[in-house]
Amino acid sequence: MGKSSFSFRRSVSRRRTKKTTAPPPRRSPPQPPYAAGITASPDGAANNGLVAGAGAIALTKVKKKTGSARLWMRFDRSGRSELVEWEKNAIVHHAAIPARDLRILGPVFSHSSNILAREKAMVVNLEFIKAIVTAEEVLLLDPLRQEVLPFVEQLRQQLPGKSQPKLLGSVEEQEGELLGSNGRQWLPTLETVEGLQSELPFEFQVLEIALEAVCTYLDSSVADLERGAYPVLDELARNVSTKNLEHVRSLKSNLTRLLARVQKVRDEIEHLLDDNEDMAQLYLTRKWLLNQQIEEAQLGATTSNNLPNSARSVRRLGSTRSESLATSHYGEDNDVEDLEMLLDAYFMQLDGTRNKILSVREYIDDTEDYVNIQLDNHRNELIQLQLTLTIASFAIAIDTLVAGTFGMNIPCKLYNIDGIFWPFVWISSAACVLLFLLILAYARWKKLLGS
Repeated sequence: MGKSSFSFRRSVSRRRTKKTTAPPPRRSPPQPPYAAGITASPDGAANNGLVAGAGAIALTKVKKKTGSARLWMRFDRSGRSELVEWEKNAIVHHAAIPARDLRILGPVFSHSSNILAREKAMVVNLEFIKAIVTAEEVLLLDPLRQEVLPFVEQLRQQLPGKSQPKLLGSVEEQEGELLGSNGRQWLPTLETVEGLQSELPFEFQVLEIALEAVCTYLDSSVADLERGAYPVLDELARNVSTKNLEHVRSLKSNLTRLLARVQKVRDEIEHLLDDNEDMAQLYLTRKWLLNQQIEEAQLGATTSNNLPNSARSVRRLGSTRSESLATSHYGEDNDVEDLEMLLDAYFMQLDGTRNKILSVREYIDDTEDYVNIQLDNHRNELIQLQLTLTIASFAIAIDTLVAGTFGMNIPCKLYNIDGIFWPFVWISSAACVLLFLLILAYARWKKLLGS
């Protein structure tokens, strides 16, 4: 006990001597970042530093949050639009889609084409159009891009003109309207039914506008390619040069990329046309109406005990008529005729665009074949010239052999004959020329040389 108390006193005395020599600055108790700007502090500079630090932390947090957010444009059934900045989790929660579907709309799959059906949404990734379509609204990613602006303009022009009458109302409104309390009818008339039957659901209207925008863009790209392709190919056919060959190479690479893009969209539509189950899953309005009917049936079951028997029978009759009306308009679960006709029309249009690209590709191949034929012809002419020069060299070599033989100073009686030099030279040269003509005639007879 004495040892411990002695050590305690010693430490206390040491601490007191340190305080008297150099007292440390007084520190305020630590505060959380959210309370730094609210609680007062004796030291104003320290408080200002804490406030500035908390503000910097808040700004960095805000920057981190807004850095992951992306710009979306939201369109509803009536054509109203608004620009919003949503993060990945907000989009997943709002549209009820898996998080992996947002990767398809990312920059990695920028040139891919996908039309995916989910429980309550349809993910559309067609070239530059990246959207999430539900039965009530459409969310468009990066709406301010230059390629996306025509699609946005078409949505603003066409969506407000589409009528969206309400098939089903609440139970109280249906019973009150059927009993004549307000004098209105909640069931649509015959003209409205005919208008509904001639009109596509909301998601197919958006899909049709998207396919039309993509097909128009691809057609214009192919038209621009055709306008620039034929003059370049004709110039190459007239003059085979390095510059013209470089132009054709660039043209062929652009054509290959454009053909791949058209082929991706065409293959995606063909995949949907081959699978009726995937097309049936794209009927979002049908599933939305079915869910509405189920909810109203449950709501009617809970309030059925408080309603008179006549009202229940009228309400049951009205719900049966509305269900039959919705079924007659939107068809059964396996009825995909409307979507099949829609996709088939744009499939034919994309097939025509693909045929245009293939025709340009065939023209390029024909031009390349023609250029290769020209080059082969020039090569054959060079070979014929080389063969002619070889025959002439052979004949001249024989004459050179005779001249070299007589230039070796070998004893010969011809040296003693006067005036024999020039006749001998002319005779040997004539013999070489005759040998050249004989070999040349033989080569022509064997069709080694052209006529």
